[in-house]
Amino acid sequence: MTNAQITIREKKLGLLIRDARLSERRSIKECADAIGIKPGLFRAYEEGRRAPSLPELETLVYYLKLPISQFWGRQTKSDSNSPMDELDTARLISLRQRMIGALLRQERNNVNMSTRHLANETGIPSARLNAYELGERPIPVPELELILNVMGSRIETFFDQSGPVGQWMNGQRALQKFMDLSDEMQDFVCQPVNRPYIELAMKLSDMSKEKLRSVAEGLLDITL
Repeated sequence: MTNAQITIREKKLGLLIRDARLSERRSIKECADAIGIKPGLFRAYEEGRRAPSLPELETLVYYLKLPISQFWGRQTKSDSNSPMDELDTARLISLRQRMIGALLRQERNNVNMSTRHLANETGIPSARLNAYELGERPIPVPELELILNVMGSRIETFFDQSGPVGQWMNGQRALQKFMDLSDEMQDFVCQPVNRPYIELAMKLSDMSKEKLRSVAEGLLDITL
């Protein structure tokens, strides 16, 4: 195994260790104490700057009650769990309920649909629809799906994006996407020397077809 391969393995192992810890809702200090090291060293493990020994990894999976094969696979552990202990869930749900109601009203206005027409199409009473839009009542998911289907909208547009739960879900999706990449792609992404190429690709992806064509023609002029 080359130095580059060792570096990429350390990074991947760090991501999996952090993912496993979060899935079991444990702190860095708790995990560090469990395997007999200092929190700073455990943090270095998670960041991929250092790597644990096999006995340390075995002790960690014993503490977290996980299969050790978790650290040789591509599937993340915390897809079905979330670190909710630190959240004021009642306040968070209430806020999200009002936000969804406001989004629902905005979506209905965008398609020029009256509450009465929506009630006729869905079979949901107008009074209940108004309560939903004002955030006074939680909207059951099947009813929300029905309402959005009538309006030609997708429920994915209502998912939390900026709140703590949304940020966590986005992070999990990003982690899973990284784990789904081939080993060669992961290696390329993790090499600091390749960062300018990645940033360039991001900029190019934001350009219109006409702008990209202009850039390509300019490159041809230079190379010919």
